Amino acid sequence: MKVGIVVPYSWSFWGGVPEHADHQARALEKLGVDTRTVIGHDPPGRLTKYLHPREGRHEPPPAHVIPVGRSVIVPANGALPNIVLSPNAIFRIKRVLERERFDVLHVHEPMTPAIGVAALSFARVPLVATFHASGELAWMKLATPVWGFLAERLDHRIAVSPDAATTVQKYLPGEYEVIPNGVAMPEVADPGERENRIVFVGRHEPRKGLQVLLRAWPEIRRQTGARLRVVGADPLQVRLLLTRHRIPDEGIDALGFVSERERTDELLKAKAFVAPSLGGESFGMVLTEAFACATPVVASDIPGYRDVMTAETGVLVPPDDPRCLARAIVGLLADEPRRLQLGAGARRRARAYSWDDIGRRLLAIYELVTGESPATLAAAG
Repeated sequence: MKVGIVVPYSWSFWGGVPEHADHQARALEKLGVDTRTVIGHDPPGRLTKYLHPREGRHEPPPAHVIPVGRSVIVPANGALPNIVLSPNAIFRIKRVLERERFDVLHVHEPMTPAIGVAALSFARVPLVATFHASGELAWMKLATPVWGFLAERLDHRIAVSPDAATTVQKYLPGEYEVIPNGVAMPEVADPGERENRIVFVGRHEPRKGLQVLLRAWPEIRRQTGARLRVVGADPLQVRLLLTRHRIPDEGIDALGFVSERERTDELLKAKAFVAPSLGGESFGMVLTEAFACATPVVASDIPGYRDVMTAETGVLVPPDDPRCLARAIVGLLADEPRRLQLGAGARRRARAYSWDDIGRRLLAIYELVTGESPATLAAAG
């Protein structure tokens, strides 16, 4: 079976959906499925630096990734995703579909132009779609009347969480199967023997709540002596935030963009992971990554996170409340037996999101919509 995974964003910039698609491809390959990921790519050069002030990965993508165009930053849902809007990408998509002859096309955020909409328009094979976003989606109010009819071509609809399903049903009524974001499980993860540090992972976007954590930081630092490792956010933006709020940078390491392996190493060394998001999170993907590393979590009590967190994995706090956030983090670091217990519980919880299981669920869907098993398809090819 040959599956095309279509992503309307850029491979060059880390984000939840591109990373989801990357792990999806790996999980399917382990099951013997031939995959290609069709996605944007921003090569190095002046134009990329002009369009994208933040750091990314601009080396040539791996062989299974098919780049179809540059991206631009488009404000959406309180975030700044890198979306491919080039008209040339539409024609490239058409050529890719004709050349690759996929058995199934799996489109992420299919209502997103230009890649998602083009894929739905040109595909002549069964279509599966995954919807990731939740909350008030202003762009969907514009998209639905214009090209929402293309959703009728979908053979199977997936949402990454109940909140994401509820959100998309407002615009595209129908039946959605909830399949969560998966998580890669490190072979070994021990909650003990950790360095006195906490980790934040996320882009510099207001809804990620980094500003809340920074406002809480002086009290956390004073009481615990811990270090804060900021992963993903641009270091210059972190410094600007500190200056704006008149917060000293003592004990703060702004690492910027790091590889997936480096991010995992940071989580494996930290005593806690902090997710102070303000809202707009359809699924706590960063939370489950921390769970997999046996790292307890202090997170905002918001939809998306609330569905993933349990009393055995960490602590929920009111969003946008630096005092409560500081109190929860200080309390967790001061109680080592409890921290160890939560870390072990987090690791157990992560197994519910194993990519091995999710890969098998996706393969079953592909077999359903094609009416064929992988062996039959291989023989027919």
